[in-house]
Amino acid sequence: MHFFHTIFLEEVDKFIAGLDIKTVKKVLYNIDLAEQTNDPKLFKKLQDDIWEFRTKYNGLQIRLLAFWDKTDGQETLVIATQGFMKKVDKVPKNEIERAIKIRKKYFENKLKK
Repeated sequence: MHFFHTIFLEEVDKFIAGLDIKTVKKVLYNIDLAEQTNDPKLFKKLQDDIWEFRTKYNGLQIRLLAFWDKTDGQETLVIATQGFMKKVDKVPKNEIERAIKIRKKYFENKLKK
């Protein structure tokens, strides 16, 4: 059973395409596991409406920021906005701000349809 489904925006696709195949497999495995378990070690709330997928692999800390879209009623979607390598414990403020902007634009575009 899946608690939610994840959709990657274009920037996440590009980020993942730049990773080596073993790292990609680990990231996708963790996302699939997070969808099934809702484990906060894999998928954690950062602030307000912004969440992060967390993967540690080969000494790297890979993060995909995301937000929830529950507007369709049938499926709960998690929209992954961007990915980056984390070098410090805290998620950079500019990455969170960027995710907030992408979320706002996403819902504005959705309302126009």
